[in-house]
Amino acid sequence: MLTHILFKEVFHLDSINAVILAAGEGKRMKSKHPKVSHKVCGKPIIQHVIDSVHLAGLKKVVVVVGHKADEVKKCIGTDVDFVLQSEQLGTGHAVICASEYIKEGIDYTLVLTGDTPLITGETLSSFVEFHKKNKLNATILTSDFEDPTGYGRIVRNSDESVEKIVEHKDASEDEKKIKEINSGMFCFNTKDLIKALNKINNNNAQGEYYLTDVIEIMERDGLSIGAYKIENPTEIMGINDRTQLACAEKVMRHRILNNLMINGVTIMDPDSTYIEKDAFIGADTVVYPNTIIEGNTVIGEDCIIGPNSRIVDSTVHDLVEINNSVVLKSEVKKETHVGPFAYIRPESLIGSNVKIGDFVEIKKSTIGDGTKVSHLTYVGDSEVGRNVNFGCGTVTVNYNGKNKNKTIIGDNAFIGCNTNLVAPVKVGNDAYTAAGSTITREVPDGALAVARERQVNKEGWVERKGLKRK
Repeated sequence: MLTHILFKEVFHLDSINAVILAAGEGKRMKSKHPKVSHKVCGKPIIQHVIDSVHLAGLKKVVVVVGHKADEVKKCIGTDVDFVLQSEQLGTGHAVICASEYIKEGIDYTLVLTGDTPLITGETLSSFVEFHKKNKLNATILTSDFEDPTGYGRIVRNSDESVEKIVEHKDASEDEKKIKEINSGMFCFNTKDLIKALNKINNNNAQGEYYLTDVIEIMERDGLSIGAYKIENPTEIMGINDRTQLACAEKVMRHRILNNLMINGVTIMDPDSTYIEKDAFIGADTVVYPNTIIEGNTVIGEDCIIGPNSRIVDSTVHDLVEINNSVVLKSEVKKETHVGPFAYIRPESLIGSNVKIGDFVEIKKSTIGDGTKVSHLTYVGDSEVGRNVNFGCGTVTVNYNGKNKNKTIIGDNAFIGCNTNLVAPVKVGNDAYTAAGSTITREVPDGALAVARERQVNKEGWVERKGLKRK
């Protein structure tokens, strides 16, 4: 049986808060939904950030919500605290709103933006360790951008400490040449952060409280400000519009596929393959082009998946082949063959060494080991035993217009072609149904059920009706 073991490296950072800013509307998304609720590889943008925080081992996570707060909360797991920023008065104000959560004996506070899904747990851990190792009061997460237009620049002193953050519009010509930009993510000594928050004001054209003012205040007070520059600028790429969303999707998809290939999965054409972040695939499985694997899907070893298949929130055991088919919220056991053009609907359990063939639909049913459902068949709301053979065109008639009813088929039964099994009905062990039968009553063990009209031949009927073809 397939065993799903996923090892994650967890960094132990015991005395650190994480505050994630997710109150903004995101007008450039042109959406009726909050920006951070949009998905990258099947998961909300904000959830990617939270996952990275948890992977870094941070103790407490606080999400600041505002615009459509209930919708943002709904798309996030239950392992965070929420604080409401009822008016969006700037990033500094957002952190002020969360201040009650971050001053309870916690040494450090990490402030992150909720629209940066590509940030990794490893980077966050290294960021905090850099801050602690260098005994800084505040540290800014930065990177070099080839085109830094529009971003705040990091101006450093000769000793590589941070002199200031200068916004693009306020930058001199020399400062505009600086490629190192402010990501909007910071690590603070919590007590220093709280003191600085008490000093910020909104004396600016926008009437907002800026978190960058905290850095200016700390620098003025003689505190040490550092910058931790990461090599990969895509990690701090924020999502502001649909184009950037598509770019983040591409980067995340590449990460996922690359990680799978490193761990022994063959992906024939990465450009045409979509696999979400929480999916797990075992070694020596081959994924063919145009395949989609979504949700918490687990696929075993030595499988063949695709081409043109979609698997959602399902468990697929070792040595399974799924070809040109759809599997939704179901389980497929080892050495089973599915497809082509099969449709396995939710709450189905397909046994070992089973054949689910072309144009077969399985709905909320259990299919026993060794059973063959080879083609053009519908099995719904059924319990099917071991080593059953379904002839072509079989239908379990499970719906009477009002209620769904169950069909039970015993081990080693043989269901003839074009059989209608009108539920509720039971076919016993080793029983047979004759081709073309409509079965409405129980078929005992070892019996043959024949339920069809006797054939009548009317001689000369074509000629009498004038229907003879010329």
